[in-house]
Amino acid sequence: MDARRKKFGIVISKFNHFITRRLLDSARETLLEHGVSEKNIEVVWVPGALEIPFFVKKLAKKKRFDGVIALGCILRGDTLHFECVANESIRGISQAALETGIPVASGIITAENLEQAIDRAGLKLGNKGAQTALAAIEIANLNAILS
Repeated sequence: MDARRKKFGIVISKFNHFITRRLLDSARETLLEHGVSEKNIEVVWVPGALEIPFFVKKLAKKKRFDGVIALGCILRGDTLHFECVANESIRGISQAALETGIPVASGIITAENLEQAIDRAGLKLGNKGAQTALAAIEIANLNAILS
């Protein structure tokens, strides 16, 4: 889990900022704990989860990152909007990784309610931001070995 000399881009949704900010703080802290220099972390804020895949791909296409981290929070509402946003965001993130060859770790919380999201952003169930940063380090190292 050595990430010295690695560079990571983070794309994060402004929507549900109360949750996503906690994800970002935890992801950044985890990267730093594993040797990533602050100057090797680039954060891009986007309006919502549907915008995440476009900017993940944009960062990945620069070929200057060892991995990209996608962070967001989608809460279920009373309409089908939740399923559409969740499915398209996750699909787009996976597609960006496959098309660019740059590893992408997805840390998008999909939750039934705010309480579940808070639990996954550090209260009861750990922090999805930290977990995603660890996954990003692992897949970046694996990608380097297999390249």
